[in-house]
Amino acid sequence: MSDEITETYGKRVRVRACGLLYENDNLLLVNHTLPGRPEWWAPPGGGVEFGETLEDALKREFEEETGLKITVGQFAFGCEFIGGSLHAIELFFHVTRLSGTPTIGNDPELAIITDVQFMAPQQINSLSRDAIHGIFKLVSVPNDLLQMKGFFRI
Repeated sequence: MSDEITETYGKRVRVRACGLLYENDNLLLVNHTLPGRPEWWAPPGGGVEFGETLEDALKREFEEETGLKITVGQFAFGCEFIGGSLHAIELFFHVTRLSGTPTIGNDPELAIITDVQFMAPQQINSLSRDAIHGIFKLVSVPNDLLQMKGFFRI
């Protein structure tokens, strides 16, 4: 892990709002790269800023990363990641597209976005486990995320 990531996000708990946007059984994923780490695919989302609601953070993150405007639906599930100097609490919500076409946006949180696309379950399953978000390790089929409830450690 790069020193820049550790300096920016390390040694503190970070709260992230993340969205599950399914259309025609395909899940919208964003491909990220970070200094010192291989690329990986994850649902859009990011850090909640002080004074910002989870809903506003998720809408902002979706527009920044994908160019899409969304409505935020019900809370789906939460998860916690602790690894090295990083500690994140991620809260996942079901979302619906209001407008826009998926485009490669930007991520002001040090990551570089290289692709944005709706992926079929078999496409997600064909990716290396190191190349996808840890939530996919909790389910055998990616669309099972739609049924998940509770709080998990990944």
